[in-house]
Amino acid sequence: MTSPASTRRKAFRNVLIVSSGNFLEMYDFMVFGYYAKAIGQTFFPTQNELASLMLALMTFGAGFLMRPVGALVLGAYIDRNGRRQGLLLTLALMGLGTLSIALMPGYAEIGLLAPLLILASRLVQGFSAGVEVGGVSVYLAEIATPGRRGFTVAWQSASQQVAVVFAAFVGMLLNLWLSPADIAGNGWRIPFVIGSLMVPFLFLIRRLLEESPGFDATQPRPGFGALFGSIGANLAIVLAGMFTAVMTTVFFYMITAYTPTYGNSVLKLSAAGAMLVTLCVGAANFALLPAMGALSDRIGRRPLLIGAALAAILTGYPAMLWLVSAPSLERLLAVELWLALVYATYNGAMIVHLTEIMPRRVRTTGFSIAYSGATAVFGGFTPALATWLIAATGDKAIPGAWLSVAAAISLAAVLLTRKGDA
Repeated sequence: MTSPASTRRKAFRNVLIVSSGNFLEMYDFMVFGYYAKAIGQTFFPTQNELASLMLALMTFGAGFLMRPVGALVLGAYIDRNGRRQGLLLTLALMGLGTLSIALMPGYAEIGLLAPLLILASRLVQGFSAGVEVGGVSVYLAEIATPGRRGFTVAWQSASQQVAVVFAAFVGMLLNLWLSPADIAGNGWRIPFVIGSLMVPFLFLIRRLLEESPGFDATQPRPGFGALFGSIGANLAIVLAGMFTAVMTTVFFYMITAYTPTYGNSVLKLSAAGAMLVTLCVGAANFALLPAMGALSDRIGRRPLLIGAALAAILTGYPAMLWLVSAPSLERLLAVELWLALVYATYNGAMIVHLTEIMPRRVRTTGFSIAYSGATAVFGGFTPALATWLIAATGDKAIPGAWLSVAAAISLAAVLLTRKGDA
């Protein structure tokens, strides 16, 4: 008979292994966002610095447009062939996209082919990422012990915060060791090379995964036609899940991927300081997310979802207005940590809530389409939208209004969503 201690060790091992690829996916996305300015100069050189940055940020966002496609295709593959096999495939695709960006010649070397190929690499990354969060979250939900599902699933998001911290740490070191000119040249490629070197190790440890009991219990396995038909029959709950995830995706990319660009390019603070703030945000989220997941196990998902959304609606713009009235690294840190608390409270309950409202037979596909749809339409373009809004209005605090709008959308979805077959 298996002892409780042995069961806990096995569960911890599985959480660590399954979250490893999720780490790589988020690391890749973070470093692209952090070095958007340098990437823009390399692949989208123009006489207008803002135009170059916008093209890079739009390319960053374009990767998210492939997420729904990846969610549909790879999600169906995972629901048909297994969580383990699908997670290995997504990791391989992520590694391919990362290596391509690391080695891609710039516009000066190969002309128009450079931006086209960098866009293609981002689309490959987006295709694989479309099902990564869903695949990991569903796997964790299905291996969780009773009464600890929220805590267990929260480690999916927590692993992303490790990626945020690590990417910011690498960025801080680069800013200390290299000059801005060196980083703008080829120094920005170093984080992508580091990500590529991780792939073989992550692939080896992810191969140790066992299939989840939830998938093994699903008999018979639905074919692709049946899966797509079931998604159509459950389209209302998938759309509700998508709008529920809007706040999470917008907040995440605002407080992580966009912070270095916002701090340096908009507030004119030091690049190293903005990276340090991002590192602190990631560390705070790493601690807060499992705590909020555990709290949702005790008091339920809805109180946290509703409370966090209301906090975001009421404080998003005022917090940013306070920051821009006297920009400083201290104020940037204070505002970002507040937004991190709001994000972690919502996300700690939202991810597990999304696994619970989806029908079991199409849980990975349904979750992935909902989450990737929110990311593609709302979250992924948040850095580009924030940059455009500031340029269009002249209001440096206007990104805070976008946070509140996203929270209002998600609050409405939460209030209208019924509980599914958890």
